[in-house]
Amino acid sequence: MKAATFTPCVDGRYLLLTYNQKQNYKEISRFSKRDADAFPRYESQLIKFCEVMDFLLDSLTPETLNHDTSFTDRLRDKLNKSVFWGRFLHQALSLGQKDLVDFVDLLLSPTSKVLNNWFETDVLKATLAGDAIIGSMASIHAPGSGYVLLHHVMGNTDGERNVWSHVEGGMGSVSSAISKAAREAGAHIVTNAEVSQLMIEDSGVVNGVLLEDGTQVYSSVVLSNATPYKTFMELVPQNVLPDDFFHAIKNIDYKSGTTKINVAVDKLPEFQCYKFNYPEAGPHHTATIHIGTDSMEEIGLACQDAWNGLSSQRPVIEMTIPSSLDKTISPPGKHVVSLFTQYTPYNLTDGSWEDPAYRELYAKRCFNLIDEYAPGFSSSVIGYDMLAPPDLERVIGLTGGNIFHGAMSLDSLFLMRPVKGWSGYRTPVRGLYLCGSGTHPGGGVMGAPGRNSAQVVIQDLKKHYV
Repeated sequence: MKAATFTPCVDGRYLLLTYNQKQNYKEISRFSKRDADAFPRYESQLIKFCEVMDFLLDSLTPETLNHDTSFTDRLRDKLNKSVFWGRFLHQALSLGQKDLVDFVDLLLSPTSKVLNNWFETDVLKATLAGDAIIGSMASIHAPGSGYVLLHHVMGNTDGERNVWSHVEGGMGSVSSAISKAAREAGAHIVTNAEVSQLMIEDSGVVNGVLLEDGTQVYSSVVLSNATPYKTFMELVPQNVLPDDFFHAIKNIDYKSGTTKINVAVDKLPEFQCYKFNYPEAGPHHTATIHIGTDSMEEIGLACQDAWNGLSSQRPVIEMTIPSSLDKTISPPGKHVVSLFTQYTPYNLTDGSWEDPAYRELYAKRCFNLIDEYAPGFSSSVIGYDMLAPPDLERVIGLTGGNIFHGAMSLDSLFLMRPVKGWSGYRTPVRGLYLCGSGTHPGGGVMGAPGRNSAQVVIQDLKKHYV
């Protein structure tokens, strides 16, 4: 049995969802026959909505041209926009009026409203709501949070929709595979070469990058995968940017509620609500394990703590055990546990992430919470590594610690991403393009921003815009 999510409850119950509809019906029926009947319809409707969104994810935004163009180019641009909006309208209308209304309702509504309309079981709603708050400081009661719920079921693995997978060898293997393909295509990759600033001519055209060691790398095209804030506030001189663009970039919402804890343990956690004997890892160990989400109220209280400047007293935790599937990342008998914890504000009112004692207190709070569901987890910990929002900013360059390079709220998507008027990957600096998660269609392991940006660069090179 291949499990998708496992939610243990402190009262001894549990919810184990798999990729098998019959098994899910049986599982949800233990809580509510009504919800068991509704769940397949809920999943089916989300898949319909994802098929509409697929077109948007894979398409360049119909952005207004921001550079001098010929009459022919302007005419072609208008034609392309007409084709885009025509196709999108066709996709949307193909849903039918009822589903179209539900689609708009999902995009605009709070997650809590969406799930309350579908289900009555609190633990089921809380489990599903986890997808709506990933990497966010938003409440499940915030209008528009329903879109983030949809965003995290859009992906697929090997053609299967809403399937989460582990990469053998860890996520670094994805980067290794991409770099291998790039080198085979003729790319030259240099690592450990931090860029200190972009070189820009007096005419406002990019001329390359200056590295920290003083090396100058010349190029008429530069693509930045850094956050928009990092790119324009730290690497580009302010005097070459239009004032409205500068202030729009400066005011992007980078609030993050994410702290990542990587834990080494000497045994698999034993959940007191799921006492089945398995020779090694059970299906619940290979699933995404939701800790602290017995109810929607718990998620709301955790969010309220963060809004008050506190790291949550009972954090919302997504726990995965990649070593339960991948034997290459841990010694025999030992395991790697990944804790994706919410809600933890960048700026605290009750301490500082720079304080080792505070960091240890938060880690132990997470471990103790897991102990409530899997007694003895804390004592199984060999060691751990923590990345709070300031660490994610310093170590990885994620402004504010935001894993999506900026909020995924409705006012920061599509034609408004990264800022209104500049969603087409081009920037006010000629030859400089954005290609990271801060651009359309946003964050996730999909590569769509880079692919779309590359298409724009190729178009401009052919037209000699750069």
